[in-house]
Amino acid sequence: MKKVYLLLLFTAALSPLVAQVNFSEHIAPIIYKNCTTCHRGGEVGPMPFTNYEEVKNWASMIQYVTEIRYMPPWKPDTEYSSFQGERSLSQQEIDLITEWVSNGSPQGDPSLEPPLPDFPAGSQVGTPDLVLSFSQAYEHQGGNQDNYRVFVLPTGLTEDKALDAIELRPGNSKIVHHALFAYDTSGEGRQLDAQDAEYGYDGFGGFGVDGSFENQFPGYVPGQKARRYPAGLGQMLPANSDLLIQMHYAPIPFPETDSSSVNIFFKKEPVQRYVQNYIMLPFDNILTNGPFVIYPGVKKTFHGVFTIPFDISVISLFPHMHLLGKDWEVYSVSPTGDTTNLISIPDWDFNWQGTYNFKRFIILEAGSKLHAYATYDNTADNPLNPNDPPQFVTWGERTTDEMFYLPISYVPYQAGDEDVVFDDEVTSTDGGTALVFPENKFYPVYPNPTSENITVGFQLAQPNLITINLFDTKGTLLRQIASSQWYGAGTHQLNMNLPDLATGTYYINIRGDRLNMSEAFNVTR
Repeated sequence: MKKVYLLLLFTAALSPLVAQVNFSEHIAPIIYKNCTTCHRGGEVGPMPFTNYEEVKNWASMIQYVTEIRYMPPWKPDTEYSSFQGERSLSQQEIDLITEWVSNGSPQGDPSLEPPLPDFPAGSQVGTPDLVLSFSQAYEHQGGNQDNYRVFVLPTGLTEDKALDAIELRPGNSKIVHHALFAYDTSGEGRQLDAQDAEYGYDGFGGFGVDGSFENQFPGYVPGQKARRYPAGLGQMLPANSDLLIQMHYAPIPFPETDSSSVNIFFKKEPVQRYVQNYIMLPFDNILTNGPFVIYPGVKKTFHGVFTIPFDISVISLFPHMHLLGKDWEVYSVSPTGDTTNLISIPDWDFNWQGTYNFKRFIILEAGSKLHAYATYDNTADNPLNPNDPPQFVTWGERTTDEMFYLPISYVPYQAGDEDVVFDDEVTSTDGGTALVFPENKFYPVYPNPTSENITVGFQLAQPNLITINLFDTKGTLLRQIASSQWYGAGTHQLNMNLPDLATGTYYINIRGDRLNMSEAFNVTR
């Protein structure tokens, strides 16, 4: 009993040395990075997560939705391919949230809480160069019917401009489901607007303007941040053009009004290459098992194939389907048989979709076959099936119709594109896309050998929650230098004093999400 008592005393004496999971040190970095972009005033999140009290009030709910991986909303399979701005949490981050909630959601030391990111007012991107707004409010009549409406916003530009990013600011987020953008220099959009008695004109089936699909910009879906193009890349917004916005207003029972605006950001540096778009649709013999018809009571996977006509460097893609959709898989096969994964969405969710930007150019050489598989469930077992009983469904823009729609943004290939890496991890929200540190790297410990002091340097490809430990050659943990501490992408340096170590060899280990690196050093006395 005496031994047990002494063991308990020893354990109690050590317990203050073990950092309890708390909001300031462990949870705030996760929430501010992955949740606050949408969960703050004026954004689509239904409740704000901008400080300890706000997060604590929803702690149990946050634990639940992160454990089942419903939040943050990120549908692509991160093991299949990688994209900018991935919001999926690591299992370590989910476990931290669970432990925090289980221990009563303690705040910890407020002085250790990271500052709230600098979110610009009225934007998730920064300060726009041009703001275009509806000239009047539009009333969506309700009646539980979808409404696709195109609005024509004159740009007023007297010269061509290189577009860096485009961002919709919904006037009524309750009814704006998504939006597509294109430019029009023909005046056709204005004519269609003038012929319609209401503001805007009927947009069912597209923009109604020749060539508009080729002139599209990245679209809008709730919860996804608009992205700037990498340095040297942009899209043309011509002089004397009109911006066309095809708004999808979701079915609602009663009338609601909307008056939205669009933030436009222009390139500050010269543009060497302009981004182009190809849209894969289930027509023109694209489908190997068409036509695009889904019979009642049937689950069907459509397979589309497109041959790449010349070498291209892919920037992003935007797979789209409706309520019968179950999954997407897109990959390419080169003429020599090499396969390149592009995207897999194994659990499609109509409410969470968007444009997915790669972290580096994806090079597809001429003659490569682009394969796109999309699966649909038109059975009574599909709880999202809008028809009860299931009905005959084919192509269309109503929510009760279906789509096989895959826009791909690219530039013609240039030598060196293989080495270009870009990401959105920038220190300022007004900054452009930055080059990313392409690898995790542990620099040699110095001085080595040492008698007392060492400098530890390392580089992170992505921000990470890092634990740093000191071990001897037997694997005995001698000291925990950092426990689940937040480190940003880039290089880091730590200075350590080691007066208590005897002569011998030791190891510094750095561990994080998908990260485990060690470096040895020697101590001489």
